[in-house]
Amino acid sequence: MKFLRLALILGLCLTGACAIATEEPAFTVSLAQGDCEVREYPALVVAEVSVTGDRKAAASAGFRLLAGYIFGGNTARQKIAMTAPVVQAPAAGQKIAMTAPVLQSGGDGQWVIRFIMPRGATLESLPRPNDPEVHLHAIAPARMAVIRFSGLAGPDAITANTAALSAFITAQHLQAIGPVSLAQYDPPWKLWFLRRNELMIPVAPAAQG
Repeated sequence: MKFLRLALILGLCLTGACAIATEEPAFTVSLAQGDCEVREYPALVVAEVSVTGDRKAAASAGFRLLAGYIFGGNTARQKIAMTAPVVQAPAAGQKIAMTAPVLQSGGDGQWVIRFIMPRGATLESLPRPNDPEVHLHAIAPARMAVIRFSGLAGPDAITANTAALSAFITAQHLQAIGPVSLAQYDPPWKLWFLRRNELMIPVAPAAQG
């Protein structure tokens, strides 16, 4: 089954249905230090699904459902440009903070997988998903502490980089207000050592005055 899921994703990509994303959400950087930075993201529109399983299985299942939507599985049979990243974030009773890029986060086998919709898309202009598991949401502007890392986003890499990002947040006297999310920017056929990943933690807005 795992092989079949991978073959499906690769097949879509090799036939041109899953072109490498060229658009990423706009943001401004208010603080940068090494591989860490603080970003200000505008309001975004996302398509998302809730899935269960381990991180890899959830990412695969969520990607397949969301790919179905943007490749024409909607009321207008419209193809929607894929953007980067894909985001995986926590679900099941946890508050889900804004995650931009595909983002992946979660715990206890519960995950939310998100695709960011193209710039200018609105809830009114996007076609409705045919699959009832796919939902469209507007996400409020958010401030995110981010760490970049390359390679495979395995458990050890996620643990080490989460610790580094948390240390950055503490050192900069920032206040974390949500869980960590995983953002991945590259297709599955890209060489592992060239892959771009980010971990994101929402932080409180900067004090005014």
